[in-house]
Amino acid sequence: MAYADQGMSRNRAIALGIVALLHVFLGYAFITGLALKAVKAIVNPLESVNIEEEKPPPEEPPPPPPKDIEIPPYVPPPEVSVQTDAPPPPTISTSQVPQPAPVFTPPAPPAPVAAPPASPPTPATPRGRGNGIGEDDYPDASRRAEEQGVVRVRFTIATNGQVTACEVAQSSGFPRLDDATCKIIQRRWRFNAATRDGKPVEETRSQPVRWQLRNER
Repeated sequence: MAYADQGMSRNRAIALGIVALLHVFLGYAFITGLALKAVKAIVNPLESVNIEEEKPPPEEPPPPPPKDIEIPPYVPPPEVSVQTDAPPPPTISTSQVPQPAPVFTPPAPPAPVAAPPASPPTPATPRGRGNGIGEDDYPDASRRAEEQGVVRVRFTIATNGQVTACEVAQSSGFPRLDDATCKIIQRRWRFNAATRDGKPVEETRSQPVRWQLRNER
């Protein structure tokens, strides 16, 4: 501790000497007009010269002596005997579960075979030379009135080749010619019946019939 005090006294003496020199320099600076510049240059060093004496750290108190802990003597617990009844043996019950009778599922019927598409019939063909209408078939009134035109008719050919039904699909413009057309077709026209797979079938067809006088050709 004596060495530390000597060091601190020496630092203080040096600091005081520096302060004295500064006072002398400041007096000279005021005389020569350099006081303002000298003050700015010296203020910062003065702030760094002040040295505070460090205080010694406080001494820690000694720890308290450990207390003696008394350990009680070991006392064994009393022996306790518990009597328990033995569990009864498990009861095993057997029961017969009836097995369900097998269910018979009949096989699915085979898918129906699609019938082949029907072949188109063979059309009927005219029989003989009477399947037509000429000037000789003209009604007398229509000839005198010189009526001419085209009648479109729809008629049905039976399996025996005869025309069983006839109707006017498009008129010629003259009712006498329209009526005469269906009457002649049903009375006189004959056909070889249409066939499908070699068997005769009915056929309905549409056909135009022209009424025309020779002198107008």
